[in-house]
Amino acid sequence: MRVAALQTVSSADRDDNLRRARRLIDQAAQAGAELVCLPEHFAFMGHQDTDKLAIREPMGQGPIQTQLAQAARESGVWVVGGSLPIEVPGRDDVAFNTSLVWNPQGECVARYDKIHLFEFDNGQEQFNESRVLRHGSEPVCVDITDRQGQVWRTGLSVCYDLRFPELYRRYAEQGADLLLVPSAFTHTTGQAHWEVLMRARAIENQCAVLAAAQGGWHDNGRHTWGDSLVIDAWGRVLNRLSQGEGVVLADLSWEAQTQCRTQLPALRNRRL
Repeated sequence: MRVAALQTVSSADRDDNLRRARRLIDQAAQAGAELVCLPEHFAFMGHQDTDKLAIREPMGQGPIQTQLAQAARESGVWVVGGSLPIEVPGRDDVAFNTSLVWNPQGECVARYDKIHLFEFDNGQEQFNESRVLRHGSEPVCVDITDRQGQVWRTGLSVCYDLRFPELYRRYAEQGADLLLVPSAFTHTTGQAHWEVLMRARAIENQCAVLAAAQGGWHDNGRHTWGDSLVIDAWGRVLNRLSQGEGVVLADLSWEAQTQCRTQLPALRNRRL
Protein backbone atom coordinates (compact mmCIF):
# COMPACT_ATOMS: atom_id res chain seq x y z
CA MET A 1 0.00 0.00 0.00
CA ARG A 2 1.32 3.40 -0.92
CA VAL A 3 0.95 5.83 1.98
CA ALA A 4 1.64 9.52 2.41
CA ALA A 5 2.47 11.59 5.48
CA LEU A 6 1.59 15.21 4.77
CA GLN A 7 3.76 17.79 6.52
CA THR A 8 2.41 21.28 7.14
CA VAL A 9 3.44 24.54 8.80
CA SER A 10 -0.03 25.62 9.83
CA SER A 11 -1.04 29.17 10.72
CA ALA A 12 -3.96 30.84 12.49
CA ASP A 13 -5.79 31.16 9.15
CA ARG A 14 -8.08 28.12 9.01
CA ASP A 15 -9.25 28.63 5.45
CA ASP A 16 -5.72 29.02 4.09
CA ASN A 17 -4.63 25.92 6.01
CA LEU A 18 -7.51 23.95 4.48
CA ARG A 19 -6.55 25.10 0.98
CA ARG A 20 -2.97 23.99 1.58
CA ALA A 21 -4.11 20.66 3.02
CA ARG A 22 -6.27 20.00 -0.03
CA ARG A 23 -3.36 20.78 -2.33
CA LEU A 24 -1.18 18.27 -0.47
CA ILE A 25 -3.91 15.61 -0.54
CA ASP A 26 -4.31 16.06 -4.29
CA GLN A 27 -0.53 15.92 -4.79
CA ALA A 28 -0.31 12.68 -2.81
CA ALA A 29 -3.26 11.13 -4.66
CA GLN A 30 -1.73 12.00 -8.03
CA ALA A 31 1.46 10.24 -6.90
CA GLY A 32 -0.53 7.06 -6.24
CA ALA A 33 -1.12 7.31 -2.49
CA GLU A 34 -3.96 5.18 -1.15
CA LEU A 35 -3.84 6.53 2.42
CA VAL A 36 -2.90 10.10 3.35
CA CYS A 37 -2.45 11.41 6.87
CA LEU A 38 -2.42 15.07 7.93
CA PRO A 39 -0.64 16.30 11.09
CA GLU A 40 -2.06 17.28 14.45
CA HIS A 41 -3.69 20.74 14.31
CA PHE A 42 -3.33 20.80 10.51
CA ALA A 43 -6.25 23.23 10.15
CA PHE A 44 -5.26 25.74 12.80
CA MET A 45 -2.31 26.79 14.99
CA GLY A 46 -3.52 29.69 17.09
CA HIS A 47 -1.61 32.28 19.08
CA GLN A 48 -2.86 30.94 22.41
CA ASP A 49 -4.41 27.67 23.58
CA THR A 50 -7.95 29.02 23.83
CA ASP A 51 -7.96 30.14 20.17
CA LYS A 52 -8.74 26.61 19.02
CA LEU A 53 -12.08 26.73 20.82
CA ALA A 54 -13.33 29.30 18.30
CA ILE A 55 -13.02 26.79 15.43
CA ARG A 56 -14.22 23.64 17.20
CA GLU A 57 -16.87 21.71 15.32
CA PRO A 58 -19.73 19.43 16.32
CA MET A 59 -19.09 15.84 15.28
CA GLY A 60 -20.16 15.35 11.66
CA GLN A 61 -20.49 19.04 10.81
CA GLY A 62 -18.37 22.05 9.99
CA PRO A 63 -16.05 23.29 7.25
CA ILE A 64 -13.01 21.20 8.27
CA GLN A 65 -14.91 17.91 8.25
CA THR A 66 -16.87 18.81 5.12
CA GLN A 67 -13.75 19.68 3.14
CA LEU A 68 -11.83 16.57 4.17
CA ALA A 69 -14.79 14.33 3.32
CA GLN A 70 -14.94 16.00 -0.09
CA ALA A 71 -11.19 15.59 -0.59
CA ALA A 72 -11.36 11.88 0.21
CA ARG A 73 -14.28 11.34 -2.14
CA GLU A 74 -12.92 13.37 -5.05
CA SER A 75 -9.37 12.03 -4.74
CA GLY A 76 -10.48 8.44 -4.10
CA VAL A 77 -8.14 7.96 -1.11
CA TRP A 78 -8.36 7.26 2.60
CA VAL A 79 -7.86 10.57 4.45
CA VAL A 80 -6.86 10.93 8.09
CA GLY A 81 -7.52 14.36 9.55
CA GLY A 82 -4.58 14.25 11.98
CA SER A 83 -6.44 16.20 14.63
CA LEU A 84 -9.04 18.92 14.86
CA PRO A 85 -11.02 20.38 17.78
CA ILE A 86 -14.39 18.66 18.26
CA GLU A 87 -17.06 19.95 20.63
CA VAL A 88 -17.60 18.41 24.04
CA PRO A 89 -21.39 18.27 24.49
CA GLY A 90 -22.58 20.80 27.04
CA ARG A 91 -19.20 22.54 27.37
CA ASP A 92 -17.97 25.70 25.65
CA ASP A 93 -14.65 25.93 27.51
CA VAL A 94 -13.01 22.70 26.29
CA ALA A 95 -12.76 20.51 23.19
CA PHE A 96 -11.60 17.06 22.22
CA ASN A 97 -8.42 16.82 20.14
CA THR A 98 -9.80 14.38 17.59
CA SER A 99 -8.42 12.33 14.72
CA LEU A 100 -10.98 11.34 12.08
CA VAL A 101 -10.72 8.85 9.21
CA TRP A 102 -12.62 9.10 5.92
CA ASN A 103 -12.83 6.27 3.40
CA PRO A 104 -12.48 6.86 -0.38
CA GLN A 105 -16.27 7.33 -0.59
CA GLY A 106 -16.01 10.32 1.76
CA GLU A 107 -17.62 8.55 4.72
CA CYS A 108 -16.22 9.16 8.21
CA VAL A 109 -15.51 5.65 9.51
CA ALA A 110 -13.46 6.22 12.68
CA ARG A 111 -12.99 8.75 15.46
CA TYR A 112 -10.19 8.81 18.03
CA ASP A 113 -10.01 11.40 20.82
CA LYS A 114 -6.43 11.99 21.99
CA ILE A 115 -5.99 10.20 25.30
CA HIS A 116 -2.73 11.69 26.62
CA LEU A 117 -2.54 15.50 26.80
CA PHE A 118 0.87 17.15 26.53
CA GLU A 119 2.41 18.85 29.55
CA PHE A 120 5.92 20.33 29.47
CA ASP A 121 7.78 23.08 31.30
CA ASN A 122 11.54 23.55 31.00
CA GLY A 123 11.48 27.10 32.33
CA GLN A 124 11.43 28.59 28.83
CA GLU A 125 8.63 26.70 27.07
CA GLN A 126 5.39 25.83 28.86
CA PHE A 127 2.58 23.64 27.53
CA ASN A 128 -0.46 22.21 29.29
CA GLU A 129 -3.08 20.96 26.83
CA SER A 130 -5.51 19.99 29.58
CA ARG A 131 -6.31 23.68 30.10
CA VAL A 132 -8.51 23.64 26.99
CA LEU A 133 -8.63 20.01 25.87
CA ARG A 134 -10.44 17.03 27.35
CA HIS A 135 -8.85 13.58 27.55
CA GLY A 136 -10.19 10.82 25.35
CA SER A 137 -10.57 7.41 26.92
CA GLU A 138 -10.76 4.70 24.24
CA PRO A 139 -8.13 3.25 21.88
CA VAL A 140 -9.52 2.95 18.35
CA CYS A 141 -8.59 0.63 15.49
CA VAL A 142 -9.96 0.95 11.96
CA ASP A 143 -9.62 -1.46 9.04
CA ILE A 144 -8.17 0.19 5.92
CA THR A 145 -8.41 -1.78 2.69
CA ASP A 146 -5.80 -1.10 0.02
CA ARG A 147 -6.38 -1.32 -3.72
CA GLN A 148 -5.22 -4.94 -3.80
CA GLY A 149 -7.91 -5.84 -1.28
CA GLN A 150 -5.51 -6.31 1.63
CA VAL A 151 -6.90 -5.13 4.96
CA TRP A 152 -4.50 -3.17 7.19
CA ARG A 153 -5.73 -2.98 10.77
CA THR A 154 -4.74 0.51 11.85
CA GLY A 155 -4.29 1.91 15.35
CA LEU A 156 -5.02 5.60 15.85
CA SER A 157 -3.08 7.96 18.10
CA VAL A 158 -2.00 11.61 18.28
CA CYS A 159 1.41 13.12 19.12
CA TYR A 160 2.04 12.87 22.91
CA ASP A 161 0.40 9.42 22.89
CA LEU A 162 3.71 8.27 21.40
CA ARG A 163 5.32 8.32 24.86
CA PHE A 164 2.90 5.74 26.26
CA PRO A 165 3.83 2.32 24.85
CA GLU A 166 0.91 0.58 26.55
CA LEU A 167 -1.46 2.18 24.04
CA TYR A 168 0.42 0.69 21.08
CA ARG A 169 0.77 -2.69 22.78
CA ARG A 170 -3.02 -2.67 23.11
CA TYR A 171 -3.21 -2.10 19.36
CA ALA A 172 -0.77 -4.94 18.70
CA GLU A 173 -2.93 -7.22 20.84
CA GLN A 174 -5.89 -6.18 18.68
CA GLY A 175 -4.02 -7.26 15.56
CA ALA A 176 -2.78 -3.88 14.31
CA ASP A 177 -0.56 -3.80 11.22
CA LEU A 178 -0.14 -0.02 10.96
CA LEU A 179 0.12 2.76 13.56
CA LEU A 180 -0.75 6.39 12.80
CA VAL A 181 0.89 9.19 14.79
CA PRO A 182 -0.11 12.64 13.48
CA SER A 183 1.91 15.12 15.52
CA ALA A 184 3.04 18.64 16.31
CA PHE A 185 6.16 17.88 18.37
CA THR A 186 8.03 20.87 19.72
CA HIS A 187 11.51 21.38 18.32
CA THR A 188 12.98 20.76 21.78
CA THR A 189 11.29 17.42 22.43
CA GLY A 190 11.46 16.31 18.82
CA GLN A 191 15.19 16.84 18.58
CA ALA A 192 15.68 14.70 21.68
CA HIS A 193 13.16 11.89 21.24
CA TRP A 194 11.12 11.88 18.01
CA GLU A 195 12.86 9.30 15.83
CA VAL A 196 13.86 6.91 18.61
CA LEU A 197 10.28 6.78 19.93
CA MET A 198 8.80 6.27 16.48
CA ARG A 199 11.19 3.47 15.62
CA ALA A 200 10.69 1.84 19.02
CA ARG A 201 6.91 1.74 18.55
CA ALA A 202 7.41 0.12 15.14
CA ILE A 203 9.99 -2.43 16.29
CA GLU A 204 8.35 -3.53 19.54
CA ASN A 205 4.94 -4.00 17.93
CA GLN A 206 6.16 -5.17 14.49
CA CYS A 207 3.89 -2.59 12.88
CA ALA A 208 4.51 0.00 10.20
CA VAL A 209 4.29 3.59 11.46
CA LEU A 210 3.01 6.62 9.54
CA ALA A 211 3.85 9.90 11.28
CA ALA A 212 2.67 13.17 9.72
CA ALA A 213 4.08 16.21 11.50
CA GLN A 214 4.03 19.96 11.71
CA GLY A 215 7.47 21.13 10.66
CA GLY A 216 8.77 24.67 10.75
CA TRP A 217 8.32 28.16 12.19
CA HIS A 218 4.69 29.13 12.71
CA ASP A 219 3.28 32.64 12.72
CA ASN A 220 2.58 32.30 16.46
CA GLY A 221 6.34 31.98 17.07
CA ARG A 222 6.27 28.25 17.74
CA HIS A 223 8.92 26.02 16.16
CA THR A 224 7.81 22.45 15.46
CA TRP A 225 10.23 19.60 14.83
CA GLY A 226 8.79 18.14 11.62
CA ASP A 227 10.64 15.07 10.30
CA SER A 228 7.50 13.34 9.02
CA LEU A 229 8.32 9.65 8.71
CA VAL A 230 7.20 6.36 7.25
CA ILE A 231 8.74 3.39 9.07
CA ASP A 232 8.35 -0.31 8.32
CA ALA A 233 7.79 -3.10 10.86
CA TRP A 234 11.55 -3.82 11.04
CA GLY A 235 12.15 -0.23 12.16
CA ARG A 236 13.60 1.03 8.88
CA VAL A 237 12.85 4.63 7.90
CA LEU A 238 11.46 4.38 4.36
CA ASN A 239 11.13 8.11 3.73
CA ARG A 240 11.16 11.40 5.62
CA LEU A 241 10.97 15.19 5.33
CA SER A 242 12.86 17.29 7.85
CA GLN A 243 11.19 20.72 7.64
CA GLY A 244 8.67 22.62 5.56
CA GLU A 245 5.46 21.74 3.79
CA GLY A 246 5.44 18.60 1.66
CA VAL A 247 4.43 15.02 0.96
CA VAL A 248 6.31 11.96 2.28
CA LEU A 249 5.50 8.89 0.16
CA ALA A 250 6.41 5.26 0.79
CA ASP A 251 5.25 1.80 -0.22
CA LEU A 252 4.35 -0.59 2.60
CA SER A 253 4.79 -4.28 1.72
CA TRP A 254 2.40 -6.77 3.29
CA GLU A 255 4.77 -9.59 2.34
CA ALA A 256 7.75 -7.92 4.03
CA GLN A 257 5.75 -7.25 7.16
CA THR A 258 4.56 -10.86 7.30
CA GLN A 259 8.14 -12.08 6.80
CA CYS A 260 9.34 -9.84 9.65
CA ARG A 261 6.78 -11.33 12.04
CA THR A 262 7.47 -14.89 10.89
CA GLN A 263 11.26 -14.71 11.18
CA LEU A 264 11.17 -12.95 14.57
CA PRO A 265 7.87 -13.90 16.29
CA ALA A 266 8.33 -11.49 19.18
CA LEU A 267 4.63 -10.84 19.66
CA ARG A 268 3.96 -14.56 19.93
CA ASN A 269 6.92 -15.02 22.31
CA ARG A 270 5.63 -12.55 24.91
CA ARG A 271 5.44 -13.96 28.46
CA LEU A 272 3.89 -10.99 30.32
